[in-house]
Amino acid sequence: MNVFVLTTGRSGSLTFAEACRHISNYSTGHETRVGLIGPDRLAYPADHIEVDNRLAWFPGRLEAAYGDDAFYLHLRRDAEATAASMAQRWSKPAMRSYRQGILWDVDPATDRFVLARDLVETLDSNIRHFLRDKSESMTIDIETATDSFPTFWQRIGAEGDLESALAELASRHHEGMAARTTPRPSSGAGQRAPKGERGWRRWRRWKIPRLGRGI
Repeated sequence: MNVFVLTTGRSGSLTFAEACRHISNYSTGHETRVGLIGPDRLAYPADHIEVDNRLAWFPGRLEAAYGDDAFYLHLRRDAEATAASMAQRWSKPAMRSYRQGILWDVDPATDRFVLARDLVETLDSNIRHFLRDKSESMTIDIETATDSFPTFWQRIGAEGDLESALAELASRHHEGMAARTTPRPSSGAGQRAPKGERGWRRWRRWKIPRLGRGI
């Protein structure tokens, strides 16, 4: 059985993935298929737990690929705290893409927190709608994950070191290659771009055409 952890991002997803690494009868990955397109994007191995906030943008394709033949977990964090965290990452891909590529012509004077809150609600509503008819699903709030994780463990038939998994949830893991121990492609899709939108544009012109060649 495959397990998908759906979330908005900025919600403790890396911490949750680190906890799942202590499950011995599933593989675990955090954003392992980023940079891929077509069927490859959702081609996860069997008995795999995938934690990837971008899956909230692919409910239709996730339905077509896995439907009700998987276990789904909605990982949440307090919406106001999530939005505040996103607002601080104004020039990062999620916020930049939402305002410039999806909403498109957003008033530059729009309050950053208001826009971040809108993004959180968009992704959360996508997840809630997707899960409405799933027979195997549950919700965990990251703030109380140590209380709920044993139920998740039992429902997916997990084996391994539950005590160590709970210890991971009691700590905090931040996004960054140094902290990451879950698998991620080495094609270059995980490499960091320079900070700021001007730096991003320069990096995109140089790097994006080369990602397919693994440079």
